[in-house]
Amino acid sequence: MTERTLGEWLAYLEQLHPSAIDMGLERSQQVASRMGLGKPAPRVITVTGTNGKGSTCAFVASLLRAQGLKVGVYSSPHLLRYNERVQVNGVEATDAELCDAFIAVEVGRGDTSLTYFEMGTLAAFWLFQQSGLDAVVLEVGLGGRLDTVNVVDADMALVTSIGVDHADYLGDTRESVAYEKAGIFRQGAPALCGDLNPPQPLLDKARELNCPFFLRGRDFDLGITEQNWQWRGVDGQGRELELHDLPLLDLPMENASLALQAYALLGLPWQADTIVEALKATAVVGRLDRRQFNWQGKRLNLMLDVGHNPHAAQYLAQRLAHRPLVGKRLAVFGLLADKDLGGVVAELSASVQHWAVAPLDSARARPVADLQGALQNLGASVTSYASVAAALEGQCVLATAEDEILLFGSFYCVAEALEWLARRSTEEAANGFAG
Repeated sequence: MTERTLGEWLAYLEQLHPSAIDMGLERSQQVASRMGLGKPAPRVITVTGTNGKGSTCAFVASLLRAQGLKVGVYSSPHLLRYNERVQVNGVEATDAELCDAFIAVEVGRGDTSLTYFEMGTLAAFWLFQQSGLDAVVLEVGLGGRLDTVNVVDADMALVTSIGVDHADYLGDTRESVAYEKAGIFRQGAPALCGDLNPPQPLLDKARELNCPFFLRGRDFDLGITEQNWQWRGVDGQGRELELHDLPLLDLPMENASLALQAYALLGLPWQADTIVEALKATAVVGRLDRRQFNWQGKRLNLMLDVGHNPHAAQYLAQRLAHRPLVGKRLAVFGLLADKDLGGVVAELSASVQHWAVAPLDSARARPVADLQGALQNLGASVTSYASVAAALEGQCVLATAEDEILLFGSFYCVAEALEWLARRSTEEAANGFAG
């Protein structure tokens, strides 16, 4: 087989299957069987949800690694490098490791056509199986029931939240979305839900499969004050557990709460100090991600967030409301065409004093005129730019040290901002100063 670079492999995967998304497990199951792919680790935890999957996976992995376990994490999409999707003990897979994994899947698939995501998921499973792991945490890409991640039987299934997104594939009601997400549940295996109001199909599936079911607000919960937060839950024997005076986190504490309940069911040591340190050490690039940088002699504040649907925007607005600013909040915003533009901007319009909108580097990008029009209909102050970088620089000109620039929306939007920050850092290092 001709040796390919990782970039060449990814280009090959993009044209391998006639459609980018082709829901179903049959193809992946056939190839996994040929490859001898079973459970990639003794403990498998699968995470789905409309929002919060990435941070929940990160919290679970941190808690497990704090006990000395060797943990793999599979997530998607990536922001800058495909390698971000496959991590072992917090370290991204190398190009060479991913290429070896793609070769293994290419040989194993024979004449079976696989999508980009299916190839990548099976490659991750193969790599994990080679790594001698104690546990893997798998983030569902889309839905759950028909997502390639669901080829593996999970020992525990987590549902973070349920909102309407990807309606073309999951349906346009919370009930239809819940039905798809409940597809990751397994007979008799624990199922956890972080949504305070889970739709009936989720409850029905847990009952049908006789899953021990742990629901936020009933079996576990959290309370947040301005100074700290508290958690209560149960262990695998039903004994009550509590943690008090936990330090506030940048990532959603609702997702930390769900991860804590998952950890509590695994029979691992319950040491408060170790748990707290693991939570504090957890970070996810692009999710409530605060940065500071220098711009023309000013020290500016930036928050990056990949919230791109109304549910995520509502949560982001709630977090912003608890962090009042002395100055203004200036937004940089871009969105894909299949997202609920009106629903997203309506949630955040009251939190932002001036908007900068820009097109994304994607054929699926929402036209800038749409973004500007939706905001103007809400009476917002808005300026359009030719790129995310230009929009960010436009807000930098306006911002003071007391303001905050909020860059949010699509993963593409945040990725462009991260590339812009990296270029600035490189330029500053080359010049020998910051400014």
